[in-house]
Amino acid sequence: MLIAERQTRLQELLAQRGMADMDSLAVQLNVSQSTVRRDIEQLEQLGLARRTHGGAIWIGDRAATGGRPYAFDARMDYQIDIKRRIAKAAKSLIQPGQTILLDGGTTTFYFAQELVGMQMQLITNSLPIANLFLNEDNVELILTGGVMYPRYGVLLGPAAEQLLAGIHTQTTFLSAAGIVEGWLYNQNMLLVQAEMKMIECSQRVVLLADSGKFGQQALVKLCELNEIDTVVCDAALAESYRKEICDAGCELVIAED
Repeated sequence: MLIAERQTRLQELLAQRGMADMDSLAVQLNVSQSTVRRDIEQLEQLGLARRTHGGAIWIGDRAATGGRPYAFDARMDYQIDIKRRIAKAAKSLIQPGQTILLDGGTTTFYFAQELVGMQMQLITNSLPIANLFLNEDNVELILTGGVMYPRYGVLLGPAAEQLLAGIHTQTTFLSAAGIVEGWLYNQNMLLVQAEMKMIECSQRVVLLADSGKFGQQALVKLCELNEIDTVVCDAALAESYRKEICDAGCELVIAED
């Protein structure tokens, strides 16, 4: 197999799976692990992949290389820089060894990427997030279970809610579709029911939301802003919304440009 053919095939494998371990890639490409590692390093330089312990994850456009994306993949390219800044700022809120819960969503997915390599106990209802940690020996990964909701790549329903009702976490990181007049909203009733359980089981609740979510309203009320402990947002957040957050008793963390 020519070098160009091998690298194209590597991109296809990663795009289709979302992530893969070094052993299986080496076998399928019929090359050594060191060769796969060098090819992945090139993809990383191009911004298409990211190395993990023992493998790699695809962060490029899955649909462009034949991968069948989750519906939320279409939103992954929206405001990437802002979401990544929010993710980096949020990383300072946790320490290795903690138990954290991650809600599904594109911003929480970028946050999860920042956590790869950190020792922790991770609970999530998101299959894309869970895929990031399949080969992480220092992560105890717990999936909520439930019925797969393809639009968001999350597990929802009574099984997910039952697990969430029986656990305790140090920090939950939530996403939201909108924040209006002191209320958080999301787009799906089952999603909101699961997120309510996430809030109940957590010692601290952190909202990861870009400034464009403020002033936007979605279908279902999730909770009041004063039920959130910390809001992480980008620097474009208007002063009126900053005041609203502080008046609600929330800590505000601004992800600077």
